[in-house]
Amino acid sequence: MRREAEGSSISRRTFLKTTIVGAAAVALPAVFIPRRAAAAYDPGQRVHPNISPLRVVGIHDPGMTTGQQVNNSWADQEKLVKPELIAANLDRLACALAEEKDEETAWKAVFVAPPRKAWSEVVVAIKTNNIAEQHTRSPVMAKVCHVLTDVIGVKGENIHIYDACHGGNLASGTPFAGLPEGVTIENQWGGSSTEAPVPLPWKDGKATSRCVGPLARGEVDVLVNIALCKAHGPEFGGVTLSMKNHFGTFSPGPGHRADGTDYLIAINKSEAVLGRTDSGGKVLFPRQQLCLIDALWVSEAGPSGNPSHQPNRLFMGTCGPVLDYQVATKFRRDEMGWAINGDVTKRFLSEFGFSADELPEEGRIIDAMKQTA
Repeated sequence: MRREAEGSSISRRTFLKTTIVGAAAVALPAVFIPRRAAAAYDPGQRVHPNISPLRVVGIHDPGMTTGQQVNNSWADQEKLVKPELIAANLDRLACALAEEKDEETAWKAVFVAPPRKAWSEVVVAIKTNNIAEQHTRSPVMAKVCHVLTDVIGVKGENIHIYDACHGGNLASGTPFAGLPEGVTIENQWGGSSTEAPVPLPWKDGKATSRCVGPLARGEVDVLVNIALCKAHGPEFGGVTLSMKNHFGTFSPGPGHRADGTDYLIAINKSEAVLGRTDSGGKVLFPRQQLCLIDALWVSEAGPSGNPSHQPNRLFMGTCGPVLDYQVATKFRRDEMGWAINGDVTKRFLSEFGFSADELPEEGRIIDAMKQTA
C-alpha cells in the first residue's frame, strides 16, 4: 500500500474528487439513521492536503505564565497566563507545523476551506475538555478563534465551542475571555444524541454510536480539537489527550467497556471526526484540521483532579493519534517519567498505518522555537 510520507504531496485530483463535505446545515430528524455503513478507514493516508500527519511540533516557554502554582483551579490559572506570549507561541507552532516563515501563510496552510465554499459560509466546531479544573485556558481558545475570524475569514457566529459530555456548565463555568464577537459556547451542544457510523476496529465496523448532532449530520465543515494532558486508564494508553477528547464528541459509554481501546481508535477514524470517505476509505475532505494540546498545566494522574505540574508547554499536529503518541512517549514517559501503556500507544500509530521509525526529526517532537528562530 502506498503511503504519503513526510514532506510528500497529495494530488489535487485526489483531494477534489468528490462533493463538498459539510454543506450548509439543513433541518434533519433528531436521530440520524445512516444510509450506509462506515467505510473501513484506509491506513497510512495523508488526510490533510498541506501538512504531513507525522509532523508534531511543540514549544516550551516558562514565560507563558507568571510564577509556579499547581493544584489550583481554572480561575486561578486564568490569572497567571500571559495572553500575548501564548498567542505569539501559537503562531510559532503554526509556522513550524506548516513549515512557513510567516504566520498568516502558515495558518492559511493549516485551515483549508471546502471546495467551492467561501470561508464566510464555513461552520467550525471546537472540541474542548471541561472535566475537573484543567479546562482549555482562555488565551489558547481565544487565539485559535481569532485566527479563524481575523486571518481565515470565518464568521464568529459560525464558530461553536462544545463538550457534549462534561460541557453542561461550560459557558458559565469556563467563560473564555477574549473570544471574537459572535462565537458561541454551546455547552453540550445537544449532547451525544445522534447515531453515527463507527468503523473498524470496533464491533467489526458494523455498529453505530451516539455522536453530537451537527457532526453526525455533516453540518460542520472544520473541526478543531483542543485537548489537555492528563492520565487515564491503561485501555486508553494511560493518557487522555486528543483522541480521548472525542469521548465528548461520541458517547463515552461504549469506551468504558471491554473493547474500550477499539472504540477509542474507531471513533477517531470516523467520518464524524475525519470527514466523508469514499468507498475505499479515503477521506475526501479533512474535517479535523488541527489538534492542539494545552499543556500549560498537566497532571500525572487523571482524568479528574487539579493539575499536578506546570510545564508551560503547547503541542500541535494535524493527526490526533500521532500527536498523542508523541506527547505520551516523548513528553509524559521520557521527559516526565510517568507511566503509559506502551502496547496501546503503539496502536495509536499502527492502526492509522504509521510506525515510529517514520517520524521526522529522528522521532523527536519538533521544537518550534528552533524551527522559527
